[in-house]
Amino acid sequence: MKKLLYLSLALLLEGACEQKAPETKHIVVTGIDSSKKPGDDFFMYANGIWYDTAQIPAGQTGVGSYSFLNFPQRIRLKGILDSVANSSNPAGSIEQKVGDFYASGMDTVTINKRGYDPIKPLLARIDALTDVPSLLKVVAEEQKVGTGSIIGFSVGPDDQKSTVNILQLYQTGIGLPDRDYYFQKDPATLAIQKAYKAYLSQLFQLTGSDVATAEKSASAAYEVEKQLAGAHRTNIELRDVKVNYNKLAVADITKKHPNLQWTTLLNDLGVNVDSVNMGQPPYYDKLNAMLKSVSINDWKAYLKAHTLTNYASLLSRPFADADFAYTKVLTGQAVKKTRAEEMTQAVDGSLGEALAQLYVKKYFPETAKKRMAVLIGNLKTAFEARINKLDWMSDSTKAKAKEKLYAFTEKIGYPDKWRDYSQVEVKRDTYFENCLAANKNEYRYAVAKVGQPVDRTEWYTTPPTVTAYNNPPLNEIVFPAGILQTPYFDLSADDALNYGGIGMVIGHEITHSFDDQGAQFDKEGNVKNWWAKTDYEKFKAKTQQVIDQYNLFTVLDSVHIKGALTVGENTADIAGVAIAYDAFKLTEQGKDTTKLDGFTPDQRFFISVARIWRVKTTAPFLRMYVNTNPHSPAKWRVNGPLMNFTPFYNAFNVQPGDKMYKPENERITVW
Repeated sequence: MKKLLYLSLALLLEGACEQKAPETKHIVVTGIDSSKKPGDDFFMYANGIWYDTAQIPAGQTGVGSYSFLNFPQRIRLKGILDSVANSSNPAGSIEQKVGDFYASGMDTVTINKRGYDPIKPLLARIDALTDVPSLLKVVAEEQKVGTGSIIGFSVGPDDQKSTVNILQLYQTGIGLPDRDYYFQKDPATLAIQKAYKAYLSQLFQLTGSDVATAEKSASAAYEVEKQLAGAHRTNIELRDVKVNYNKLAVADITKKHPNLQWTTLLNDLGVNVDSVNMGQPPYYDKLNAMLKSVSINDWKAYLKAHTLTNYASLLSRPFADADFAYTKVLTGQAVKKTRAEEMTQAVDGSLGEALAQLYVKKYFPETAKKRMAVLIGNLKTAFEARINKLDWMSDSTKAKAKEKLYAFTEKIGYPDKWRDYSQVEVKRDTYFENCLAANKNEYRYAVAKVGQPVDRTEWYTTPPTVTAYNNPPLNEIVFPAGILQTPYFDLSADDALNYGGIGMVIGHEITHSFDDQGAQFDKEGNVKNWWAKTDYEKFKAKTQQVIDQYNLFTVLDSVHIKGALTVGENTADIAGVAIAYDAFKLTEQGKDTTKLDGFTPDQRFFISVARIWRVKTTAPFLRMYVNTNPHSPAKWRVNGPLMNFTPFYNAFNVQPGDKMYKPENERITVW
């Protein structure tokens, strides 16, 4: 049966290759910086004129494509929210909920009058704590309303049994972006540490403490965080799929961590399970010890600090201003976002699929789904051909790889069924309570999944978001409506632009099922070896080449890309371009050489690749990005893959002596 299904899918995709693209219009390629050689810095050749003149909006940390395309997206969403907020909507309708949620957040007069009244009862509860059991009660109650502190809590597919959801516990408890921020001594990091401590102190002062007491409380909270950070695995260590899967019996961890009182804690969290996946046991070992070694007064300072930082943006202006003062140092953002933009993000984060329904209805053409299906089919056909040609992989492993490729679930645009928000009560004059109501609903939604079959229709991002993702436990690739717009996708654009744009993204997401992490999951989404031993050793050697190459790329001053942190994304970028190019060559334009705007089809393809990563950011944001993000910065998402891809050399006559030139035997091909 599986063999017949595989063949029918293959035939279907062969047919998809022959489908004609919709009628196109001529989209003019402009802004090329002809003063630069393509082979020296293709990112700046394609984007330099824009880059040198682009101004980062004062309320943003960057401008351009990909995640920064969410800024104009929020303008679209704001238009929808302004409309429904100023309309009369039936009680309980999605229009009423999103409209009143937005309006409550826009009502800064009421929010400012309330000061920090909404959290005074919680601060009083923390003040009243006398021992560890009472502390853990507060931790559990706050977890239910979206305020995490010392317990990292989520629900998702079991890596060893991907059809069932398991409770996942992970390391948490810190306020700085990453554990390394507590220990690095470079000037930039020290400035962030200083700003963070000042932020905590300011929050304590805003709740009535004098300066000396506030600074003492901030220092105590920071030292607790630093101890917890010392038990954290690094971002690179977190990439090890098997090391970060530890299915443990609750009875066993209860014995191991007596101070955490797991049976009672899980009961207070509303979870009845006999086992959990504890991603990073050393963190909970440390936490268990600290519950005894750290004084209750220091724990109270810590919990107050986390309460204040979690809720600061929901409180009156002095709290929001303190929050931004720290953000400014961390990211380089010049001024606060407008209130409307902040509230648009808040609605998207709290009632995302309700707002998405209104967005899709207004902005997403259904014809885009059909066009994307053809593109994905062609990319899969191209990837299969690349698998067949690999000289380092055995036939048995190739067969398994192709089985996995054709077992993909593909999600395009928006979910087949929408989230239910009927239990979320939204009032027009209680912004804080509206946020908590949405958080409680999210928590109930997660807890209800524990031990239940995995819902393979569920989405893990909101449809208006400009992103795409691969989810290995579900063996799925997802392309929300938000990314299906220029510069990634245009129904009327020629194939060169679409394959260089969204085609590269599709190829990238497909490859994630075969990168250093995804390759450890089988076609069912379980962590299970499907490789011949020697094949996997060769694969690891190739990904090590990717690590070594990207380690050499300088981003800022002496700051280099972290090759081991970004290896999965870099592998997906390198293969994504190659797969998209091969798929493009299946089209009529891809087989042609007719120029448009003076560029061959191949040249337009590569220019499109460069345009989808057209991004400019502040230096502080870029520094944080390199330290914490598994993606390479935009420039190297262009130049890195292209310097390894021979058709790019041919398209732009890249020669020895050009800065991007690499001898053919040094060009990395993983897939």
